[in-house]
Amino acid sequence: MTSSANEMDTSLGERFPRTPEQMEQLRAKGIAAAKRLLSFIDASPTPYHATENVAQQLREDGFELLSERDAWTLEPGDRRYVVRSAGTLIAFVVGARSPAEAGFRIIGAHTDSPNLRVKPLPSLTRKGYQQLGVEVYGGALLSTWLDRDLSLAGRVVYRTSDGELDTLLVDLRRPIGRVASLAVHLDRTVNTEGLVLDKQKHMVPLLGLGKDKIDLAQELADQLELNPEAITGYDLCFYDTQKGSLGGLRDELVFSARIDDLANCHAAIEALCGTPDKLDATAVVALYDHEECGSRSAAGAASSVLRDVLGRVALAYPEGQVQAFPRAMATSVLVSADLAHAVHPNYADRHDDNHVPAINRGLVIKTNANQAYATSGPTAALFEKLCHDVGYEPQHFVTRSDLPCGSTIGPITAAQLGIQTVDVGAAQLSMHSCREVAGSLDVYLTQQTFQQFFR
Repeated sequence: MTSSANEMDTSLGERFPRTPEQMEQLRAKGIAAAKRLLSFIDASPTPYHATENVAQQLREDGFELLSERDAWTLEPGDRRYVVRSAGTLIAFVVGARSPAEAGFRIIGAHTDSPNLRVKPLPSLTRKGYQQLGVEVYGGALLSTWLDRDLSLAGRVVYRTSDGELDTLLVDLRRPIGRVASLAVHLDRTVNTEGLVLDKQKHMVPLLGLGKDKIDLAQELADQLELNPEAITGYDLCFYDTQKGSLGGLRDELVFSARIDDLANCHAAIEALCGTPDKLDATAVVALYDHEECGSRSAAGAASSVLRDVLGRVALAYPEGQVQAFPRAMATSVLVSADLAHAVHPNYADRHDDNHVPAINRGLVIKTNANQAYATSGPTAALFEKLCHDVGYEPQHFVTRSDLPCGSTIGPITAAQLGIQTVDVGAAQLSMHSCREVAGSLDVYLTQQTFQQFFR
């Protein structure tokens, strides 16, 4: 235990020495935080479920839902949230000083993850198998979806007895599908020349045996106790039914689906709910849908949703001031929170030698000269101080110069609002896999750092 604790001590930075006993206390806090995160992820198989679960947590903490259709009246200390398109949520605590003077403190993350989405007319029968056609949503690591026990969840649109359209969440909760891999006997080169998967041909889940096509409306109606003829549409995702778990010899790892980016959604909401009513600046959490497919939607980071909400908060403040919104933007800061690439022990050459983030060593500041990340020198320095206040040294990540760089909501939001932004996230392995890997201590450090940001 002592050697492990000392290793963790060194990993948090030489300027922040801790005794083995203190590191053991930190480890225990990380495990407790990770268990709460896993419960949230397990209950959130789709962006719609994640948004509803976040909304439930906010309501329990005294937040009230606002409608974008209504006029808003706000007072300092008010705790409110807005939902758009069922998968995007923005929550805020109104600060003691007007946004024009104190600005906004914003943490942004995303509710969606790569998966298999059901097509509008999905039912297929081939060679005696019943299947459902899917589109690959986002940049999924396709091979990891093979031979998993899959269920189906999402939202269903139906017509009520009054003729109005309404929506219900659905989760079948049991393994109903599988994308079966091809036996090695039928592809002798797969282990030497690699597996190549065609999204249209090879990623279609099988759900049963028979010559008749699956009546998906009937299956959904049975689950929701509806008339199948009342169902008019749906947004459905396949997901892995295996629950998340702690892993590693000392529970230092987290194994789960959708860590990217539900880990940051959960940490941001935990931090917001932990803020006092009397904050100086207005604290905001923006959780977006559609990040994994480019954010170009009515509810994505490229939409008007955050600008609309922040603008209305600035105008609704009781001491409204001239040119309140642009003044607020000039004083505001956004933390764009998305997971970072941990160095992989089997593929260490995929990292720049000086930028090798490790799991359980604190948050990573992500930088890209071509603005795939929105971090600047000043915003990196600001975030580094937050990490120091919490008690650890932040890590840094830059993509190798000969590899393309992924992106986040950070540059999109920065361009939309002209707001100072820093891109950060805990280090993880297996990003965009059906099952990802992160660190339990990082879960706790993320929450603590976000709380410090709002303070």
